[in-house]
Amino acid sequence: MTYSRDFREKVLEIRKRDKLTIEEVAREFGVGKASVSRWEKEIEAKQRRSKKVSTKIREEELRRDVEKYGDGYQYERAERLGMSQSGICYALKRLGMSVKKNLFTPQSLC
Repeated sequence: MTYSRDFREKVLEIRKRDKLTIEEVAREFGVGKASVSRWEKEIEAKQRRSKKVSTKIREEELRRDVEKYGDGYQYERAERLGMSQSGICYALKRLGMSVKKNLFTPQSLC
């Protein structure tokens, strides 16, 4: 949730005026301590996320990858598909695909 600039300024003004700690002012206004600390460094809200990897998982491409490399690790899939490892994990769960390792997979016999 993004708080308005007026609200952020008011919180910081009261903190300075009443000489309150970050914890005290956060509790008083019902906001996080990290938020108050961040506002002191930069009052402006960030306008956009800065993600380096795509946030869309191409489901069919992921299914084909699982079929072709059934014993592959998630970090390997992430590299092949140009995604993050956590994104691959969430996509696999969403698709109901759980690939567990066991002692008798081809990679473990090498």
